[in-house]
Amino acid sequence: MPTRQLACVSGRFQPLHRQHVELFALALQEAEQLIVAITNPDAGTRHPVPASSHRHRPHANPFSYFERYRFVAAALRQHGWLERSAIVPLDLGAPTHWAEYVPLTACQWVRVYTPWEAEKARLLQAGGYTVRVLQGDAGARVSGSSIRSRLLAGAPWEADVPEAVVPLLRACRARVLAAAAQGPVL
Repeated sequence: MPTRQLACVSGRFQPLHRQHVELFALALQEAEQLIVAITNPDAGTRHPVPASSHRHRPHANPFSYFERYRFVAAALRQHGWLERSAIVPLDLGAPTHWAEYVPLTACQWVRVYTPWEAEKARLLQAGGYTVRVLQGDAGARVSGSSIRSRLLAGAPWEADVPEAVVPLLRACRARVLAAAAQGPVL
């Protein structure tokens, strides 16, 4: 039985993968509604952060906001959660605007694998949110970087993304290849 009205999971979703969906499920066990906040929504919102040297680079962000919105919506629809969810952009570099997209009453869910996620949890808490931190198992971590690398190399990647996202990612492969030409895939 949900104990909160709102939960939020934020991420770049470059691309959305199965561990993102696991976090959605956990958040929805405790909340009536889920807000999925897509960070780095456009090139103008990307900026370097000390805890993660690649997050702002073009080659680490080959998918547009529109494509990532479609990934998230497809996964939410696949699991029957779309009607309980909202998908919004969120510029992590503009904390004074966060509450315009994600109400401060939303509990932010963050799974920590690296210093970046720990920093994101700290930033969200400093921004006025309640933050639920889950420690991730680094050995079992699925990363967008790895999926992008395998997608480029023609190696299997499909098992790491929701079934509904597979055809969308296949259709976007040309964009990933073009972004890879700009720099290494991380």
